[in-house]
Amino acid sequence: MLVVSVSLIPVLLILYFVYRQDKFEKEPLRLLLYAFVLGMLSSLPIMYAELALTDRMAAVPGRIHKVAYTAFVVAALTEEFVKFTILYYFLWKKKEFNESFDAIVYAVFISLGFAAVENFMYVSGHGLATGLYRAITAVPAHALFAVSMGYYFGIAKFDKERRKTAFVLALLVPVLWHGIYDFLLMSKVKILLLLFFIFLVGIYRIGWDRIKKNSDNSRLNPFRKEE
Repeated sequence: MLVVSVSLIPVLLILYFVYRQDKFEKEPLRLLLYAFVLGMLSSLPIMYAELALTDRMAAVPGRIHKVAYTAFVVAALTEEFVKFTILYYFLWKKKEFNESFDAIVYAVFISLGFAAVENFMYVSGHGLATGLYRAITAVPAHALFAVSMGYYFGIAKFDKERRKTAFVLALLVPVLWHGIYDFLLMSKVKILLLLFFIFLVGIYRIGWDRIKKNSDNSRLNPFRKEE
């Protein structure tokens, strides 16, 4: 029970925080649960794909190249592509998806559904200390990658002129953020580990700015500033 609590509490706290930021027209709880469960189920194809890609690592020369391959291809591209696919095929056409901030909310619930499963596996295998560390690093990072995906997804949904570019960025930016995060952490090079914490603070700041901007610019906000 303690393992489950340590695994899920940071996930639930972040979900509640994002849900609270949807101030003017909250998404139905049934749809949020749907997104979260889809995120949990995504762990199955993701793990299968990651195992298949890891088997090909022997062909990658050099330690640092193997780290980059693991970070950007095995982890980042696989996980973010599956999340992107779920967001598009299962939530894009929902009638409740009627403003840009909704994309951030859905993306975060999908991403943290996956993160809940991943976190449980890590805590079960490595102990409670790992859970506490991941509560301030990996779990929020998954949410931040999702904020970035949702930010561009919202643009794609409601700005047809920028749709193609926004779709590309909705996948590319989270993959880059995720890949950089993992690469810096897995490198075990001291200077890169220092950059890891700087990078984490940076994406925290960008993520918060995007949440606030999209929430404040809700079409239902009576104090919205017309551009």
